[in-house]
Amino acid sequence: MNSITPFHLAFPVHDLDAARRFYGEILGCPEGRSSDQWIDYDLFGHQIVAHLNPGVSRADAHTNPAHTNPVDGHDVPVPHFGVVLAMADFHALADRVRNAGIRFVIEPTIRFKGQPGEQATMFFYDPSGNALEFKAFADMGRLFAK
Repeated sequence: MNSITPFHLAFPVHDLDAARRFYGEILGCPEGRSSDQWIDYDLFGHQIVAHLNPGVSRADAHTNPAHTNPVDGHDVPVPHFGVVLAMADFHALADRVRNAGIRFVIEPTIRFKGQPGEQATMFFYDPSGNALEFKAFADMGRLFAK
């Protein structure tokens, strides 16, 4: 697989302290630069930036879900973001999320079992209602397999 350059994603949060606990402590993302309006994080080598938007109320993602699309028998929240991880990192992250008491929207599972795109996947929300998906492939070379 080719070397991949980091992506950059900026997204709104309702509370920087809650974002700091979630992304920094629970997900284990090292914090980069910050101000009283935003925080940079290293999300497995990618730059994500939580921007304070006080007009965004804390969406209760469990009673007011995002739009969903059906994928392999699950209702996948859209929009969402995340990272494709090595299988061991995927399981370690799933354990951290579970141990923190965060409710999964889609529990860690294997999607497209027995097909070229077979992958482990999990979905959960951050404290501001942003949907995240993390996935892993037993063979990373199958990432775009048809």
